[in-house]
Amino acid sequence: MRRGGVFAALLAATAVLGGCSLTDSGTNVVNGKTQFVAKCGSCHTLARAGTTGVTGPNLDEAFQRARIDGFGQDTFEGIVHRQILHPAIRPQFDPKTGQQASMPPNLVTGEDAEDVAAYVAEAAAKPGEDTGALAQVGAAKAEGTAEAKDGVLTIPADPGGSIAYQFANAEAPAGQLDIKSPNESGTDHDIALEGNGVNEKGEVVKNGGVSEFSVDLKPGEYTFYCSVPGHRDGGMEGTLTVK
Repeated sequence: MRRGGVFAALLAATAVLGGCSLTDSGTNVVNGKTQFVAKCGSCHTLARAGTTGVTGPNLDEAFQRARIDGFGQDTFEGIVHRQILHPAIRPQFDPKTGQQASMPPNLVTGEDAEDVAAYVAEAAAKPGEDTGALAQVGAAKAEGTAEAKDGVLTIPADPGGSIAYQFANAEAPAGQLDIKSPNESGTDHDIALEGNGVNEKGEVVKNGGVSEFSVDLKPGEYTFYCSVPGHRDGGMEGTLTVK
């Protein structure tokens, strides 16, 4: 590939970003991965981090060409760090969600920003899975079944900030039901329900808030999901079975 084409690939990666454990430069990539999942993963897909956000650019796709062309860790790290410190003001249109999204300033700062940049530089468009200490952190996945108790069904959002509930499915008896979704993370989430003529949702909350609503349900299957733009598309949904 000609040199101009290589730079074009790298500039394209820059344009779409608008998102022992110590490296040689002293950055902590384990902290970087943790911070990325909590602060950036709800908008960006990064396979090694396990994040599936769709309102921002897919970072694996953004850096794939430049990775193939041999650009190294330092170059990627500089690009990501600059974008974190000086995010694009101009909103980006995401065709998957139909939403305008722009990266807010000060998502991560100081050493955390350096650590995030170092981790993304190490992980983006890189095949395989994280190993060692890095393998111990990452986006959470919904597991198990939440069961209603005394007319209340509680489906918490992941406290680490992933676009996931703690439960993949839920069960409840027919009749009046209070559905609650506590959210301890700093990422906006709510809980919504649809199916069998039902279309309800709670308010968007974060930092200890509880999204909730009451509904009278007939037997059947329903879908619970987060209605924050991009979160359902990123996999934040599950099945509620009412018997």
